[in-house]
Amino acid sequence: MKIEDYLGKRREEVDQFLDAQVPQANTSPETLYEAIRYSLLAGGKRIRPILTIAAAEAVGTPPKALLPVACAFECIHTYSLIHDDLPAMDNDDFRRGKPTNHKVYGEAMAILAGDGLQTMAFELCSRPDLVSDVEPSCQVQIIYELAVGSGNQGMVGGQVLDMLAENQTVAIGDLQKIHVHKTGKLIRASVRAGALLSGANDTQLEHLTGYAEDIGLAFQIADDVLNVTGTREELGKDANTDAERGKQTYPSLYGLEGAKKLALDCVDRAIQRLELFDDKADPLRDIARYVVIRRS
Repeated sequence: MKIEDYLGKRREEVDQFLDAQVPQANTSPETLYEAIRYSLLAGGKRIRPILTIAAAEAVGTPPKALLPVACAFECIHTYSLIHDDLPAMDNDDFRRGKPTNHKVYGEAMAILAGDGLQTMAFELCSRPDLVSDVEPSCQVQIIYELAVGSGNQGMVGGQVLDMLAENQTVAIGDLQKIHVHKTGKLIRASVRAGALLSGANDTQLEHLTGYAEDIGLAFQIADDVLNVTGTREELGKDANTDAERGKQTYPSLYGLEGAKKLALDCVDRAIQRLELFDDKADPLRDIARYVVIRRS
């Protein structure tokens, strides 16, 4: 199956699950659910939940709980986007081709919508009717992965480092630390969660973790490049915002071509990590290539 077809199929599954599980906009409190659905169902690549699915497939036969766990990562990702766009953070006007959440619902409701999505993620990973076919010990481990990937030693910590580095001269090691936490840790957690759901052994988990770390860095480098080369139509948001905010990026340190090569090196390493897996891991291999050629 071509990667575009695989991504499209899995994206549709994720969208259908989220639409069915998130309360409708006429559920009380109505404005909260309207704001949540506005951002969560606005499209997007769904890379994180698809990585969870692909990792589980690479290891073995996934349980029915795979989709709820995968969608938990999309809830976390969307909450982070809502909060990133706020005036106190990146102050963006557009996201996924639409006005940002706070532009439509106000800052207070946008904050609460993000909070609601964050806690919804943990609900999806622990709701008895959704994850009854997963051993409790595995559930706890997955919730731990989600918490670490998204929390103070993961995505949130990376956001703090990123904000503190604005308009500062940052060494390459510091820039990598920012993005390992800001982007990489949640991608790492999404892959590990899928592997754990299918009963990965220690060796499989180690190799998939290395794969996730490599593509997490490649994904961020590609994002930095797209911020320079992409258009608002392609990105669904304003371009060239990193330079305007004084952010240090891979293109600013390596140049565009140097950054692109660095991303491709990460992809090569990621694919090498999958040598012990058979063709069931081909979607993971193709996703690694996809993250550096995408235009959005």
